[in-house]
Amino acid sequence: MTGRRARADSGRTQPQPPPATPQPKKHSWRRQPITPPPAQAPPATTPPHTPDPARVEHRSVVESALYRDGRRVSSPDTLADTFRRLRETPDGMAWIGLHRPSEAEVLSLAEEFDLHPLAVEDALEAHQRPKLERYGETLFVVLRAARYLDAPEEVDFGELHVFVGRDFLITVRHGAAPDLSAVRRRMEETPELLALGPEAVLYAILDAVVDGYVPVVSGVQNDIDEIETEVFRGDPEVSRRIYELSREIVEFQRATRPLVGMLHALMAGFAKYGTDEELQRYLRDVADHVTHTSERVDGFRQALTEILTVNATLVTQQQNAEMRALAEAGFEQNEEIKKISSWAAILFAPTLVGTIYGMNFHDMPELSWGFGYPFAIGLMGVVCVGLYFIFKRRDWL
Repeated sequence: MTGRRARADSGRTQPQPPPATPQPKKHSWRRQPITPPPAQAPPATTPPHTPDPARVEHRSVVESALYRDGRRVSSPDTLADTFRRLRETPDGMAWIGLHRPSEAEVLSLAEEFDLHPLAVEDALEAHQRPKLERYGETLFVVLRAARYLDAPEEVDFGELHVFVGRDFLITVRHGAAPDLSAVRRRMEETPELLALGPEAVLYAILDAVVDGYVPVVSGVQNDIDEIETEVFRGDPEVSRRIYELSREIVEFQRATRPLVGMLHALMAGFAKYGTDEELQRYLRDVADHVTHTSERVDGFRQALTEILTVNATLVTQQQNAEMRALAEAGFEQNEEIKKISSWAAILFAPTLVGTIYGMNFHDMPELSWGFGYPFAIGLMGVVCVGLYFIFKRRDWL
């Protein structure tokens, strides 16, 4: 703790000459960014639109506590109190939990605990991939938590940034998952594990994130089973559901796959820095669970690919059956049209003859012919019979 504060104090310059003793200077410099101005300060120093820092902290600081030998010794209300009490607590550890903090709060943490600017930028912007990076004595971990929502049947992803130092652990949460209050209760109920330091808290957070994947895996498995039933039932909306679930599984893969390498790197670091052997065993167990989850997720994606192929095949078969039915209906319709056309042609012949002889012109030679009527009737019959046999031979009738 002394080394961290000494490094931070070395980069600070004061506009006024320093006091005779360095200690008051250090405390004054620490409190300046986060302590409200004194009552006698002129009101013009604080712009009217500037939010109250205490209210901002109460909205974003979920919980802040100091621990010593695995037991909570204080619960500061603000970041300023946390910084002050950590300095006053030898061999203490600060565990600060934030949810969507403001830029001012993150910068105050960076100034107090000497956090790297790149890690601070990632924590502010969010939307980072899971990763593990070390900046000096500080470990920076990005995790993607997940939870399954039963009502809409979808997976909700959250993002968690963890800063781990020698005597502090800071969590910056973006999203509803994971529930770190349960992690804090679990650690406080096992003080012998909490006494191992920030590395033990990091293990508990990793364990909670990985355990949170279990109900997600079960929910996705149920969705895949339902999709298989809908595919063979011929549900027209199943293609859309397959696509949406495929996108969720891709996000799930991006959350779980990097964790395998991260945990192996973390285990190597635990061995290098002489972390408690029991804690290393716990971390190996978490790594096994992550590997199993990652394999299940990979299997889900393969299964959805196969289901999508089967669905495309079934849709094609259904379309072919519909086209065949349409073709058969068209063929039957054509046959009916042929029959109607044939009979219309047959009936048209006597109609034509009768129409001609029905004009009753005086100069028509057949009007005075004695065989005119039998000749007209016979002509009608010959034409009709001839057309009937022609259409019959061509299978129109």
